[in-house]
Amino acid sequence: MSVSTYEISASDKRFIGWHLIFAVVALSVGSLFGPLQAFEHAGWDLYPYIQPLFKSYYQGLTLHGVLNALVWTTFFITGFLTLTVIYGLKRDLRYPKLNRVGFWTMVVGLVMAGIPLLLDEASVMYTFYPPLQAHWAFYLGLTLVVVGSWLEGWGFYFTYMAWRKDNPGVRTPFITFASLITMVMWQIATIGIAAEMLTQLLPWSLGLLPGVDPQLNRTYFWFTGHPLVYFWLLPAYISWYAMLPKQVGGKLFSDSLARLAFWLFLLLSVPLGFHHQYVDPGVPEGWKLIHAMLTYTVFFPSMLTAFTVIASLETGGRARGGKGWLGWIWALPWKDPSVAAQLFAGILFMFGGISGLVNASYNINLVVHNTTWVPGHFHLTVASAVTLSFMGISYWLVPYLTGKKLWKPKWAVIQAWLWFIGMLIFSNAMHVVGLLGAPRRTPLGLAPYVPPEWSGHLLRVGIGGGIMFVSLYLYVLIIAKTAFSKKKAEVDEQVEIPVAEARHDPQTTPGWLDRWAVWLVATFALILVAYGPQLVDQIINIQLTSPGFKVW
Repeated sequence: MSVSTYEISASDKRFIGWHLIFAVVALSVGSLFGPLQAFEHAGWDLYPYIQPLFKSYYQGLTLHGVLNALVWTTFFITGFLTLTVIYGLKRDLRYPKLNRVGFWTMVVGLVMAGIPLLLDEASVMYTFYPPLQAHWAFYLGLTLVVVGSWLEGWGFYFTYMAWRKDNPGVRTPFITFASLITMVMWQIATIGIAAEMLTQLLPWSLGLLPGVDPQLNRTYFWFTGHPLVYFWLLPAYISWYAMLPKQVGGKLFSDSLARLAFWLFLLLSVPLGFHHQYVDPGVPEGWKLIHAMLTYTVFFPSMLTAFTVIASLETGGRARGGKGWLGWIWALPWKDPSVAAQLFAGILFMFGGISGLVNASYNINLVVHNTTWVPGHFHLTVASAVTLSFMGISYWLVPYLTGKKLWKPKWAVIQAWLWFIGMLIFSNAMHVVGLLGAPRRTPLGLAPYVPPEWSGHLLRVGIGGGIMFVSLYLYVLIIAKTAFSKKKAEVDEQVEIPVAEARHDPQTTPGWLDRWAVWLVATFALILVAYGPQLVDQIINIQLTSPGFKVW
């Protein structure tokens, strides 16, 4: 491949690389526990063999959720967005020290939250619902991780403002535009969890409050919890929209549709958290209905994404000689591990979207609520559309940052296939046994009675989890061997950042798709309408009556 026409500086490459190091280490540690839970469901309980190092099923469940869903994603995303902002604008960060302070704030927060996790002082699971109570350092550490990501986001905004001043009237490069929307959405969404931490959980864990209001805290959490999914997804979409078409030899089908989809994700991703609270008695049914309808609106930008990405891939497949209705699919470069991983991620995500519609439906949700259907669904999102895409991105990103050649590309293709196959087995089994009534967040292997019709499906949970376990550590091995190789890539082996051209000049994209004010006002207005009255009511009627509990 030819060398990129714009080269990110060596110091910025190292900075981005540090994000990836912490991300992959978190993924490596957190992923030790996911298979343990899958094996436990299948009847192969290995937890007794790792005690007293790890004391309970729920400590492992918390480590898995926090490290994989929160730490791996946040560190990878902030590093990846640093690259897309710099490369898209073709300029260095305006205040690099601000971004570095943000990163090291995240690191301090990770260490602070990680210590009580490892000491079994914060086994409250990834949702940390009160009245389960963790050590105060856990709450403060997670708060610092969020604050650090905010600082990095502000560094992006200052860089963009400097670029805009020098380029009036020029359309923002799509990868930067989409990155900024991702960070703005994240900073709006995390207002909920910031309020939860600062007004209740931190002072409560420090003994400054006698109790907490679980209902209000659940509302705060899900203000953040569902848009958190889009913070994970949108960086994968940046790659699917703007990078994957380049990798398959195509072009971005529509710059306008891509921008519109990202604006709609910003507008619609936050005011829908009550669909996670359908069984909460403290939320009136009318508000649940409003949030249910808003949840369905997010399906529209998702369909825009599916249409635009598939159309972009088709242009590449046909340029590679694909014929007929489906021949272009087989013509895509499936032997490229970066491409294969992202294509598999997209296929798996289609199933995740279908199960997500079930979760959004009030009456059907009552059937699957708090069953294994739910983790079956989100493993198709955060563990497939997101994590498998990030793995695919890594297969060109790490060689680009290090100047090394990807180690064993054929093994990387096998890794993507293993994840795809393992996830198909695992997620299907979790969905099916959830429909049969198996509860989530429960060590089913310890249950005194398990219906015989669950057994075969729970066995498949263990088999799928085992396959993904092999795939995950094969990925870690490939990335480590690439990064720490002593041999530099030859000139003709060096990797460029793959950014596709649009079929039409982005400068012809309507101007209203590159303006911020109206979209931000509309976003805050919709949040105010969807959440304002209920938050005011719950805060006025706050009941700080629940003491803290540690039940395992």
